Amino acid sequence: MFFYIGKLAFFLLQPSSLALLALLIGLGLAQRGRTTVARRLIGAGLGWLLLAGFLPIGNALIVPLEERFPMPNLPAGADVAGIVMLGGFEDGWVSAGHAGLAVNEAAERLTETLRLAKRFPRAKVVFTGGIGDLTFGAEAGAAVRSFLVDVGVATDRIVIESKSRNTLENATFTRAILNADQGAAPGAKYLLVTSAFHMPRSVGVFRRAGFDVVPYPVDYRTRGAIDMLRPFGSMPDGLKRADLAAREWIGLVAYRLSGRTDALFPAP
Repeated sequence: MFFYIGKLAFFLLQPSSLALLALLIGLGLAQRGRTTVARRLIGAGLGWLLLAGFLPIGNALIVPLEERFPMPNLPAGADVAGIVMLGGFEDGWVSAGHAGLAVNEAAERLTETLRLAKRFPRAKVVFTGGIGDLTFGAEAGAAVRSFLVDVGVATDRIVIESKSRNTLENATFTRAILNADQGAAPGAKYLLVTSAFHMPRSVGVFRRAGFDVVPYPVDYRTRGAIDMLRPFGSMPDGLKRADLAAREWIGLVAYRLSGRTDALFPAP
């Protein structure tokens, strides 16, 4: 139930949805002659679309998330039990219809995991991610496993968890699989690979599940604080960035209130 409520809440509460709702309600009130309220709602909706579409509002919201956890300094001989790669980089629906693995803009989760797998040849390579879409989707576990094998990762190192639909299930289902595989010994360290903006919520959830994780942020969308002043070249880009950042902030609050993370804004 939490999964469906969360998906619906994120859809309704993202800024672009609220702006569109304000426009529609405003137009409806204008038809009824309530011009004062209508003008305010229409102005608010249009104002957000224009301001967030071109000004760096989305960057200002996402930079604190991306900068929360620095890239770790890992010596070559570090004791790493496993590398946990969160899904979201694959398009399971497309992969299921074609040979190979279809990836999206978060593909750095996969490429950096492969780099880490070579640096730490004894570490398990763990993929966690299933169908996180309410509309169309398909499990990508088989395609990810095949890709890892094709690029040279030994099959006995690969652990696939393909049932989870959100970050909470990523952590809990992965923990159960590793415990069953006797791969989650007390004190074992796991590198957690996910997008930098998603790292605070991921760390909080995995810590809550009992993992000793070392955050390894990838897939940065900004260069840092300097981008808080860099405007967007197109309205869709700005609105998408603002929605992405807002989704993470809403998720942090929702997960904390529901006890699914160990802190409101997890820190190193």
